[in-house]
Amino acid sequence: MAEMINQYSKTFKEPIRKSRTSCRGIVIKDNKILLVHELNKDVYMSPGGGVEQGESFEQCCRRELMEEAGLDVSVGEHLFTINEYVFDELFISNYFLCGVVGVGEMALTPTEIDHGVTPEWVDIEKAIEIFSHYKEKTPDHESLYLREYTVLNKFLGK
Repeated sequence: MAEMINQYSKTFKEPIRKSRTSCRGIVIKDNKILLVHELNKDVYMSPGGGVEQGESFEQCCRRELMEEAGLDVSVGEHLFTINEYVFDELFISNYFLCGVVGVGEMALTPTEIDHGVTPEWVDIEKAIEIFSHYKEKTPDHESLYLREYTVLNKFLGK
């Protein structure tokens, strides 16, 4: 059973106006973690995205990693669910341990293309260092970076 984590941003105000459920993959290879980098905003995050109607978490995770990174993955253990409360929204992020089983073609959305989404293999310690600067980010990215920082540290047992 996945560990449940609640994260409240200092910008959170009730009532919750909307929520979004997503799935994200943790993919490790040669002491590097797969991240997506929005080049035009200089924002990093674990690859993943919103669950579509009728889609299981595992299907969502596989689809998102193919779309954002061009990787076919096996979806393993459901490690964490983070309930991220920011502004008047709840973002529910489900993190799965994934392994690469093949490659395919990326299929970015127009927004992802506009943001310059690029998959990058980043040294795990460098990823922790990147996400450790969450307090220096804008409020929306601060919450995202804190979420990623929390997940990586918990995954690594720190």
